[in-house]
Amino acid sequence: MNLLTELVAFVVAIGVLVVVHEYGHYSVARLCGVKVLRFSIGFGRPLVQWVNKKSGTEWTISALPLGGYVKMLDERESPDKIPTDDLPRAFNRQSVGKRIAIVAAGPVANFILAIVLFAAVYGSGVTEPSAIVAAPPAQTAAAQAGFQGGETIVSVSNASGSDTERVRSWADLRWKLMSAAFDQHRVVLAARDGGGTYDFPLDLSRLSSKDLDDDFMSKLGLEAGGSKLTIAGVEADSAAQQAGLAKGDRLVAIDGHPVDSASTFIAYVKAHAGKPVHLKIVRDASAQNVAQGAAPGQAGQPQTMTLAVTPAAQRDAETGEDVGRIGAALAAQAPTVDVRYGPIESVQLGALRTWDIALYSLRMFGRMVTGEASLKNLSGPVTIADYAGKSARLGPSAFLSFLALVSISLGVLNLLPIPVLDGGHLLYYAVEAVTGKAVSDRWQLVLQRAGLACIVALSAIALFNDLARLIHF
Repeated sequence: MNLLTELVAFVVAIGVLVVVHEYGHYSVARLCGVKVLRFSIGFGRPLVQWVNKKSGTEWTISALPLGGYVKMLDERESPDKIPTDDLPRAFNRQSVGKRIAIVAAGPVANFILAIVLFAAVYGSGVTEPSAIVAAPPAQTAAAQAGFQGGETIVSVSNASGSDTERVRSWADLRWKLMSAAFDQHRVVLAARDGGGTYDFPLDLSRLSSKDLDDDFMSKLGLEAGGSKLTIAGVEADSAAQQAGLAKGDRLVAIDGHPVDSASTFIAYVKAHAGKPVHLKIVRDASAQNVAQGAAPGQAGQPQTMTLAVTPAAQRDAETGEDVGRIGAALAAQAPTVDVRYGPIESVQLGALRTWDIALYSLRMFGRMVTGEASLKNLSGPVTIADYAGKSARLGPSAFLSFLALVSISLGVLNLLPIPVLDGGHLLYYAVEAVTGKAVSDRWQLVLQRAGLACIVALSAIALFNDLARLIHF
């Protein structure tokens, strides 16, 4: 069933993005008076096709759905002589400005789609984890900033305090810090707790480009907190079972440190292989009934107790080091916030988020070209299908956000100055606009081959990364 969901979500996602991209080219071409011969969704053998009698455009759905194209009347690509009446409608007869507008319309349509999708998500409202900070590990940037755990971050500003942005959720905080990490070394986080609102200067200079590829929030010592952690299950003959842990136990503290983050708890257990740790738990009546050797307690009354657990040492497949494991599954009930905006603010935020993500994508691609960022960031159709399925199962808001992200990626990719892509054609027309002469057919052929080689190389790397993620090598 999961595979079917992924396939359907992937086909829907690719179909929507391709239609929007190609319709951008098509609509502007028609506005510029260019005759469009074919609008195709997919490549290869046509499965369905029909002709619009008014415009003469052939609409086609083809066998291979990974893309699409708009074929316009062009003297350079027509094997037969074009009728004299149609010559003014040929693409190659248009001014440089019109050709630039037609080619740029595809990526622009993708950006407009992303703005609309983000605006729909923001306007309809989305439930996200609250921006509550868990107790940070010692010596991390968050700990040095003064965070104790339990504070709710309300805004982010630059070091001088001249540019302040409101923080509405944990996802919002993560994105704002990622954007800030590219340009500056220090930000100020305003956070409130029971005593008021305070400023926490956070040093981002420790982050490298590689950290931004990974979970940079953990590197800063920032983990989402405020969660209520319970034991969802206990493995037979595990350290957890031997210590007396039972399903339904609520974790309160570990070695005296409050527990409100699953990742922080797991990291602490991993770091204490073979060393006893003391868990403070709250056990309700139902958990008392299933716990082995548990005191019966008074029916319906929760019982607080401390259990000593010695995590068993287990070899980590990635690092090759021994890590602690207690053999218990966790369930986290995180505090959430409903984020909802008005119509105008939704569109403004959609446009801002689209701009930020597009700019971040360009920066990341530039870092990959210069070797500052890993090529593992490239993803292909397998990863896209996987995330399409996961986001579809999470609900409409998640799927629309996923569509917006991929639409932005598609727009940015097509604007790269690589021949065979829209950006390559825009580069030709820019040269023509400056010099007054079109790039020669010979040079276009040479650059076309080089561009095709780049696309093949990028596709091969993306496919390799997909397979690496799939089989974990």
